[in-house]
Order: sequence, then C-alpha cells, then structure tokens
Amino acid sequence: MGFGVGWKSVFFIAVVCLAGCAQTNEFKRPDLPVPNQWGTSSGQLEVVALKTHWSSFFIDPQLKALIGLALENNRDLRVAAGRVQEARAQFGIAQADLGPTFNVMGSGNVTRTSSDLSGIGAPLTSQRFDLSMSSASYEIDFWGRVANLTEAARLSYLASEESRRSVYLSLVSDVALSYLTTLQFKELLALEQSTVALREHSMLLIQKGLQGGVANDFEYQQARSLLESAQGSLASYEYQLRVARNRLDFLLGNVPFELKPGARLDQQGLDIGLASGLPSDVLLLRPDVMAAEQRLLATHANIAAARAAFLPKVMLTASLGLASQGLTSLFSGGAWAFQPIISMPLFDGGRTAAGVELAEARKVIAVAEYERSIQVAFREVADLLAARKSLARQVAASVVSIQAQTRRLEIAQGRHAAGVSAYLDVLEAERELIAAQQMAAQVKRAQLESNVQLYKALGGGRENVT
Repeated sequence: MGFGVGWKSVFFIAVVCLAGCAQTNEFKRPDLPVPNQWGTSSGQLEVVALKTHWSSFFIDPQLKALIGLALENNRDLRVAAGRVQEARAQFGIAQADLGPTFNVMGSGNVTRTSSDLSGIGAPLTSQRFDLSMSSASYEIDFWGRVANLTEAARLSYLASEESRRSVYLSLVSDVALSYLTTLQFKELLALEQSTVALREHSMLLIQKGLQGGVANDFEYQQARSLLESAQGSLASYEYQLRVARNRLDFLLGNVPFELKPGARLDQQGLDIGLASGLPSDVLLLRPDVMAAEQRLLATHANIAAARAAFLPKVMLTASLGLASQGLTSLFSGGAWAFQPIISMPLFDGGRTAAGVELAEARKVIAVAEYERSIQVAFREVADLLAARKSLARQVAASVVSIQAQTRRLEIAQGRHAAGVSAYLDVLEAERELIAAQQMAAQVKRAQLESNVQLYKALGGGRENVT
C-alpha cells in the first residue's frame, strides 16, 4: 500500500517536472540587426510605397496593361499560388488532429460449417451483422503537442502567403524594369538610325568635296570610320532590343501582345518622392521579411511540440454499435467499447531528445535567416536612397550637356560654312552630341529603374491597400 502511494507520488512529481521542461518561453521578436536610420537624408518625400498600389504608382497605360497580363499568366506566380494552396491544405490536415475522428462501419458475416465439424451431425449455418460508430486513437492534448504542431502548420501557411506576395511584388517590378529597358533601347535604336543617316549624308558630302578638290582623304576616312561605327552600334542596339523584348515576353507568360508606341522615358512620371520612413516601420512589413518571421514563429511552435513529446500521451479509442445474428434483429442488440491508453517514453535511444535538438537547431537557422533578410532589405533601401540624389544630379547634368553639345555643333557648322574650320570639327561635334544623347537616355532609365526598385524595396505594389 505504501509502496503504491510512493510510486504514484514519484510518477506525479516526474510528470510535473517534465511538464515544466516542456514549456517553451514566449516568443520574442529579435531586435533589428540594423541602424535606426537609413544613413542618408530623405529630402522632400511625398508617396508612401506601402499604401500605394502599383496601378497608382505607374501612369503609363501600356505598362499597366503589361503588368496586368503578367499577373494573369506568369508561371512563377502560379507556382507561388499553388504553394499557398498546398500549405493551406497541410494546415487543414494538422487542424483536423485537434478533434476526434468518427467512422461509421457496417459488416456482415455468414458462415456454413459442414456436418463433420458442426458437432450436431448436420450442416450448421451462422450469421452475424454489425453496425458501429467508432473514434480511432484520439489524443487528449494535455500538453499542447498537437496544438503546437497545428500552429506551426498555420504559420507555415502564412509564410507561404507572404512568399507569394513577394513573388507578386517582384513580378510587378521586373515587368516595369523590362519595359523601361525596352523603351531605352527603342530610343537608342531610333537615335542610332538617325545617326547612320547623318553619317551617310556626311560621307556623301565629303565624296563630292574630294571630287571638287575641297576635301581630303583624311576627312573621307574619318567619315567612313564614323559611318561603320554607327552601323555597328545600330546592330548592337537591335540585338539588345530583341533581348529586352524576349525578357518581357517571358515575364508575360509568352502571351501574344503588341507593344504600341507609348510614353517616352521622360514621360513615365516615376521620378517622384517615395517616403522611406524608419527601418522599423518599413522592413517588418516587407513580404520577404514577414515570411521569414512566420517561419521563425513556426520553428518556435515546433520546439514546444518536440518538448511535449517527453510527456505522457493519453489516447482514447471508443466504439458504439449494434450486433445481432440477423438483419431483422440488428437494432435490438447494442454493443460498446471504451479503451483509454496512456503511454510515456522511457527509452527510445535518444530519439525524442534528438527531436528537441533538431527543432532548436532549426530555430537558430530561422533566426539567422530572419536577421539576414532584414539586413538585406536595409541595404537595398539604403543603397537606393543614396542613388536617388546621385541620379537626379546626373539627369540634370545630361540635360545641360545636350544643350552645350547642340550649341557646339551649331558653332562648328557655322565656322565650316564660313571656311574658318575643317569639316572634321563638324563631325566631331556631331559625335559628341550623339554620345551626350545616348548617355542621357541611359541615365534617365537608371533613374527610373532606381525609383521602381525603391518602390519594391519599401514594400509597395500590394494587392490590397488599406
């Protein structure tokens, strides 16, 4: 008697101690591993990216239409949506484990025994019919093991949803960047076509000058070299435009579309102020960071479930049904069974302890991935904020440069017409003006791309804006 009471006391104390060990500390979000400021002055800012839908940020109707096509047909986005459905189904399966499972089963059995074996000297026929409802191995979740596994599945589902949002945002940004690249090479191609025509005209003039004795072979070879260079650049731009268009086709899912003449680079209207805010306000709302946080929370729940595996499991199996020797009397007889089972691991070769270590190791990895995602996001925003001022100055400088080179060409043409300078000065002025125009197109595209990337880095482009 005393031994029995002592054994029960020891068992109770052991369970209480294990329950204490199984408890997991409340989750605490790691501190941001980045400074509290971006490290650059934001200047006059207007638009909050997080609250601005992409259809409001982009103003070019053709670009909006292309983004819409991509969101409907892009395969990467379809894969991401499928993974969300997969995670939602897994969460549903895990959630079902919180409640008992009931099954209705019916069976019938008719047996004929020969006279040699019946014991009565004549054939014997026996029959049995059963109808039952049973609950198979329902675990009473005293320690929260099943609940934590369900929570981990729910958080994994939320992480997959945030990952889908990240793909969505990246797709919007990639389509815009490819579109801007296409516009740039279309402008460069048109500029180079004009350049080739200009070089051909200059070479024709010099050929006539050679015949008239007012030009020399040096000028002719110079004009010929510039023409060949322009034709080479033209071929290069044609190739680069084709590559940019192929990239755009890929993002749109290779659906047929016509790229109509739309707004030029300088008409895209993307050089607006984007409010950067504080890192703590912005970074934690980016979909990639939110996905990493949900995965971190899931590993935290898995640790609690792994620790609960040390504690006793209480399983209930029950059935309630009817049984008789004939169908007509089936509902006149009842039967039931109730079987509680308690199990507790004593020795499993360290499997349960290793499960806890595995869950804790995965949490260490998840914390590092979470902090790294924040650091990457911070660097992206900081770099783009720094680039904004530099690119704005470059765009302004390119405008002034084009004005200066245009004036220089006018002067060179006037001096040549007056016989003061050779035609080589005109060719050189034309070359410098063309180079300035090409540089202006490149810088303008870089500025627009920087604003698109900043819009993405700040978490813009959400499906629903609140």
